[in-house]
Parts: sequence; structure tokens; C-alpha cells
Amino acid sequence: MRLTDESGRIDPIEVTVPDLSESQTPDPSVTPFTTVNLYARLTNYEQIRIENLQVFADTVTDQNLELIPLSELPESRNKTEIFRTPAQNL
Repeated sequence: MRLTDESGRIDPIEVTVPDLSESQTPDPSVTPFTTVNLYARLTNYEQIRIENLQVFADTVTDQNLELIPLSELPESRNKTEIFRTPAQNL
């Protein structure tokens, strides 16, 4: 769990990923990335869940999220917006 600063950013989170060399040669039996799930919550805003984000070696993965105020969607008070990242055709 991380808290954002005033601009909504957090310090980078290190994730264990396969070695960079595994993404340099085509081998369908090797997955050259690690998948992670990301959750964003803020009081009085719709929650967000992003599934299967792909993280590669030597790559910074930024996620820009826009939280929707519940005052604009009062029927969504207990709803979570879910985004599923499809697998890449590597």
C-alpha cells in the first residue's frame, strides 16, 4: 500500500521480473514479464482495479488513473471500476 503526494504520484515500486534477456529472443514457452494488479482508492471516489499489468525488466511502467467523484455517480458508491489488461501477442 502506498499513499500519493499532492500531485497523485507515488515513489516507484520495485517488482521482481524475468531477466531482460528473456524478452530479447522469441520463445513462446517463456513469459518475459511479470503481471501485477493495481488498486486505487480514495474516500468519496469510485474505486479502480487494474488486473494483469505487464511489467518488463529495465522498463518503468506508469499508470495514469482518473478517479471519478461519487457525487457525479451516487449509484456507484460501492462499485469498483475494473480494467483487465489483455496479454500481449509476443
